[in-house]
Amino acid sequence: MEVRIKGIGIGNANPPRLMGVLNISPESFFSDSFTPLEQVTTRVEEMLRAGADIIDIGARSTALTAPPITVAEEKERVIHTLQNLEHSGAVFSLDTMYPEVLEAALRYEISAVNDISGLSNERYAKIAADSGLPVIAMTAHNRPGDPTDITSTHTALKEIICRAEQYNIDQLILDPGIGKWIAERSSEADWELCRRFSELKSYGYPLLAAASRKTFIGDCLNKPPHERLYGSLAILYALLEGGADILRVHDVAPSKDIVKVFQMMHP
Repeated sequence: MEVRIKGIGIGNANPPRLMGVLNISPESFFSDSFTPLEQVTTRVEEMLRAGADIIDIGARSTALTAPPITVAEEKERVIHTLQNLEHSGAVFSLDTMYPEVLEAALRYEISAVNDISGLSNERYAKIAADSGLPVIAMTAHNRPGDPTDITSTHTALKEIICRAEQYNIDQLILDPGIGKWIAERSSEADWELCRRFSELKSYGYPLLAAASRKTFIGDCLNKPPHERLYGSLAILYALLEGGADILRVHDVAPSKDIVKVFQMMHP
C-alpha cells in the first residue's frame, strides 16, 4: 500500500523517506535537539537542505522522566511554531495525542497526523478522520507504547488497523513503537522488535521506524543520548533492511547518507 503525504509517496516502490524531528519541547530526553521558537525557521531550513522529506513537530516530551506540561501549553507551543513556519515551504506532520492540540493545528498548514496513542481516543480519531490527512499511528493498548514484547506489538498493530477502519481512515502508516514508553518495557524488547521488524510488513501498510538515540541503544553502548549517533545509524540501516518506509530521526544529514548507501546496496 502507498500513502501520500502532500504528494510524497510512502511505501510500495517509493524510496525510504526521512522525517526530521523538530523538537520544540525543552523537556526532551535529548536536550541537544531542542529548538527555541525564534530558531525554528532556521532549523527547518537546515533539515530540508540535509534531505528531510517531512518535518515532524513535537511540543511535548513523552520520556518517562520528563516533567509534565499542560495541554494548553502544548497547544500554545504548536500554534506559535506553525505561525512562524507558515511560509517555509516544508511538509509538516504534527506529533500530538491530544484532540485539542490537533484541532488547533489544523487551522494551519500540516499534512499528516502523528498519533502515539494509536487512534485510541475517540474524539481525536474523529478529528483526524474528518481532516482527511494521512495518519501515523503508534502501538497503544491502553497507553502509548505499552506493548512489552513482539507478540503484544502485533496485537496492538491489529487494533490500530481495526480502529482506522472504524473511522474510515485508509491513509495509514503504522509505527510499532520502538522505545521505552513505559517502565515495564525492557531494552531486549526493543532489540527483538528491531531484529524482527520485517514481520510487520505482513500488514500491508507503510511502516515508520523511530529509534533515534533511544534508551535501548544507550543501554547497549552505556552512553547518554548525545553520544548515541553511531548506534542510531547502525539501527537505522538494520531497520531499512527490515522494510522501514519512513525514518523519524534527529540527525537528518548522517541519516541521509545511510539511506543513500542502503539504496546502493539494494538497487
